[in-house]
Amino acid sequence: MRRLWILILFSGLAPLALTAIAAFPERPIRIISVGAPGATPDMLSRRIGAGLTEAFKKQIVVDNRAGGVIAADLTAKAAPDGYTMFMTYHQHTVNASLTPNLPYRTIEDFTAITPLISAGLILVVHPSAPANNMRQFIEWTKNFKGPLNFGSAGNGSGGHLSGELYKVMTGVKAQHIPYKTATASLIDLSANDYQFNFAGILSSNPYIRAGKLKAIAITSPKRSSGLPDLPTVNESGLPGFEFIGWYGLLGPARIPTPILNLLHTEITRIAQQAEFRERVNAEGAEVFTLSPAEFSVFLKANVEKWAKVLKASAARVD
Repeated sequence: MRRLWILILFSGLAPLALTAIAAFPERPIRIISVGAPGATPDMLSRRIGAGLTEAFKKQIVVDNRAGGVIAADLTAKAAPDGYTMFMTYHQHTVNASLTPNLPYRTIEDFTAITPLISAGLILVVHPSAPANNMRQFIEWTKNFKGPLNFGSAGNGSGGHLSGELYKVMTGVKAQHIPYKTATASLIDLSANDYQFNFAGILSSNPYIRAGKLKAIAITSPKRSSGLPDLPTVNESGLPGFEFIGWYGLLGPARIPTPILNLLHTEITRIAQQAEFRERVNAEGAEVFTLSPAEFSVFLKANVEKWAKVLKASAARVD
């Protein structure tokens, strides 16, 4: 509480606001989480929530919502008092270009708090594909005879975005096949029903270890600490290619600065703890935190990047 009073002294807030801020939090905090229980946003929400419960001595309620647009809209319309946060991921910035008539503004209607984790995707193919590295993969897809298709976990997913970026950077023509889940997409790829997939490390690793899929490269700018022998797409044949999937927390626009700073301090403290980091690394991801100002710049850059890629690739919601 002493830390919050120090923040208030330098905030310039009106006296009437001081009592409410000094007492924060007085009631449970809600984290609206995209997706079903057990999905990555839900697991992150519960891990961060447990740490905040310990720090604030108040309950953290995780509210799972099936759609990212629904969850974002609820957050945008919530009171900007620090009691509502939104656990989202890269699709939030993609929806600005991929989803027409959003009921909110992707940047202006939210307060950036911090990202939490980032992870690359693994480019996987059927074992029978005549490509064992990125250069061979590019040559194979450029000269593929017949319809060339790539699968993903759905429209706006990391796999979808990576596939569209690959098309733009190489000139390869390929049709996106959106699935409802990553598992469903990988089952069909292992049956050789289509040609390639940029898939999450956790979902694809069992298929790779079982010999049902072949890993070509990883989309992150650096090799994964969990897969040090797998080269990046950038280093192994397609310079400049990069996709980082991220998950992070937003709030409604105009959260008071002292409350935002307190939330950011406690959340990043939890994310930097050894236990949290070890669990994230074991799942093939890296801890990734930024200041609210840095995260805001990051979000704007993501919106601009994917707007250009999706326009150039003529991607659409299938």
